[in-house]
Amino acid sequence: MMHRRLAFIDTLRGIAVLSVVVQHALEVIVREHPTGAYQAIFHDAIGYYMNFGRFGVVLFFFVSGFVIPFSFPASSSPVNDFSISRFFRLYPAYWASIALGLVTMQALESRTYPLPQIAANLTMLQSFLEVPHLWDFYWTLTIELLFYAVCIGLFMAGLLNRRLTAVAIVIATALAGIAVAMLVENRAAWVVMEAGLNLSAMFLGKVIRDTVIGGTLRWRHVVGCTALYALFAITLCNRRYGGVYDGNFFYSYSIGGAYVCAALVFILFAAFGERMAWRPIAFVGVISYSVYLMSPFAMVWVHHYAWLGDGPLPWLAFVTTVVALSIFVSWLSYSFVEKPWISFGRKLRSDTRTPAALAPALGRQGAVQ
Repeated sequence: MMHRRLAFIDTLRGIAVLSVVVQHALEVIVREHPTGAYQAIFHDAIGYYMNFGRFGVVLFFFVSGFVIPFSFPASSSPVNDFSISRFFRLYPAYWASIALGLVTMQALESRTYPLPQIAANLTMLQSFLEVPHLWDFYWTLTIELLFYAVCIGLFMAGLLNRRLTAVAIVIATALAGIAVAMLVENRAAWVVMEAGLNLSAMFLGKVIRDTVIGGTLRWRHVVGCTALYALFAITLCNRRYGGVYDGNFFYSYSIGGAYVCAALVFILFAAFGERMAWRPIAFVGVISYSVYLMSPFAMVWVHHYAWLGDGPLPWLAFVTTVVALSIFVSWLSYSFVEKPWISFGRKLRSDTRTPAALAPALGRQGAVQ
């Protein structure tokens, strides 16, 4: 039984990464250019009410929870093969992004970075080494690596695919997070619990998959876990970001709303399956990892060389050009970096057969099967 990509999952990836790109492009407009009468409208739309960047990132987390726990192959060395697969999936494109970023910042802004910081970032473990990210958007990769580590631990303990493991993790994390947010007056503790919130989104993605595909859970599990997750997100974000609405676009409404909306959108897509697929956006989803890594630097080049001025039409042209260039550069990255290295990593696995990570019934899956 061979692995088959799911168009609706790639569509979600495409929506996620385009949300991130558009958010960042609109932030450039609001932060770096006078917008006159439009200032409040733009700033409120992308900062106060909804942070589309965080919405996209959390959608990615849900997709990871839907896919990654089922990516351990039925081989003689599943953990080793899983680790090899993940390494060649993440690192080559990430290193290419670092190279592009260093060249871009040196060429356009004459910025350089200390060699120790670059070296730490090459490991993707800079957060654990207490070294700053070269660029802030790399923070999501730390969460991804944490999720991989937790999945490996649960898999080795024989718990990863137990029926109620993901449910228990979501419930326990939500209750702990709500308690910390309400009772602990410590910003560092809130930051730690935000990492827990991101991980709980991933395990909620697994709960949803176990319901709509695996059939081992029921919709009442999804509803209960989602309600607790949403309460966790709203409570924590109110403490973490409440009253910090300024040029950084982070505010409790915008961040909490992003977490809740990402959950609802993901559930909608998962419930209706392939009927929610949209092929053009699914194509962007296929190359979404490269889009996420390369788009910030494509945006710097567009902003530097192709800024057309202020006003709705020039802003629309800027956002459109950023999206188009990001997709083009990312298609090159996917074709010449991601795909070859993924294929190379597959050859190193003990079992070169592709795991049946996605059941064939997915293509027929309907709303409440």
